[in-house]
Amino acid sequence: MSAAYKSVLEMVREKVEKTPEYREVEYTPDHWVLLAELRRTAGELMSVLASRGLYSVVHGSIARGDVHEKSDIDVFIPYVISSFKLEQVLEDAGLKVYSRTIIMATPQSTPKAYYALDPEERVVISYPLAKLKPREIEFYKFGGMLELEELERGVRKPGVNKKLVLIVPSEKGHLEAPVIGFESYVARVIGVSVDTVLERVRVLTRRDEVGRTGVFLKINVPSTLSIEEALAEETTRNQYLRRVLVEADLL
Repeated sequence: MSAAYKSVLEMVREKVEKTPEYREVEYTPDHWVLLAELRRTAGELMSVLASRGLYSVVHGSIARGDVHEKSDIDVFIPYVISSFKLEQVLEDAGLKVYSRTIIMATPQSTPKAYYALDPEERVVISYPLAKLKPREIEFYKFGGMLELEELERGVRKPGVNKKLVLIVPSEKGHLEAPVIGFESYVARVIGVSVDTVLERVRVLTRRDEVGRTGVFLKINVPSTLSIEEALAEETTRNQYLRRVLVEADLL
């Protein structure tokens, strides 16, 4: 077999990257106003954190643009910090904390602390309680993610919503395309690995089939305990949490 023929065979065996068909969604004036309001709130919160040396990102529909009246404002600090430091920053800024929660989505995932800054828990700051795995960082990019400087410049980023629809910002609104069957293309557009896209498709598809959005572990932290104390207490009872913390050299 000639080298040229073998090369052709290898090309044929490679999976051809398919491009999905897009549909355009044009935003109404009210939509643009809502988006601006949500982004302004997120920017103010991120600026408070930045003023005290805390780097953060905002992720989800605010980063993409496909917001609605009940959209959450999810600000994420992508590294381990002291709960005391964060709470002091929020207190100094006059921001009230309505609830504190520790959530571990799956037995393998890194536990995270969530601070709700409104009664409906739609404005939330979160951070990991151990070093994030590379794949976990990509999960945030998968849904669309912005830094403060990008938010202030009016940048919007492509990402995938919970219905597994790829959202790509456009001048008039955004473009929509399916994810399933186009995973390699979606990965390239968003800037994450194909494995990350396949994992999120698996999780979100199963969630839709099973009909639940539960998490592996959720701890409502009382005011009498710090996040670290509540985590330590749960660690004595939960082998999966203990294993994750041991792997992160925190135990």
